Amino acid sequence: MMAVSRDQILTKATEHLNRAPAASMAEIAQSVGVSRATLHRHFATRTDLMVALGWRALDAWAEVHERIGLGAAPGGERLEEILHALLIAQIEAAENYGFALTEQAMETDRALVERAEELEAREIELISACQRAGVLRADFPPIWVSNTLYGLLLAVRESLRRGDVARRDIPRLVLETFLRGTS
Repeated sequence: MMAVSRDQILTKATEHLNRAPAASMAEIAQSVGVSRATLHRHFATRTDLMVALGWRALDAWAEVHERIGLGAAPGGERLEEILHALLIAQIEAAENYGFALTEQAMETDRALVERAEELEAREIELISACQRAGVLRADFPPIWVSNTLYGLLLAVRESLRRGDVARRDIPRLVLETFLRGTS
């Protein structure tokens, strides 16, 4: 077997977990192309691996916020544009890190949970601003709207994993489901 870097392990583990979210360390090692011992040298437990993958997913989530301009306080004419960009970017996140949406092991790392809560709070601020501007209906609590988006991301993950919906249809389905139900 050739040497595999920690980064390569994380990349291949992510790909495998998106297909088989409950995979064991043995199954992950096999999919990565390393022995269980090699995988355990990098990550002592499955929880350690999941936390490392969680940090990767959060880094990608934070990068989405930067890319779409959500880093600053949302407001003005760009609200709708930022909201649409967020929805589309979240589809990509669900494709790349869908297993992380329901991985309970990640909840064991307090710093990881706090970072996820910070990122979610940014999105809730955007939702609130969109409600105040009339872009989204204001009679739903912003956290409910955020949770609705999370539910749609689970639907994206499962639809892509099972092949229920064509990939090309996902952006339209997410946008229309989210926007028609909340505006």
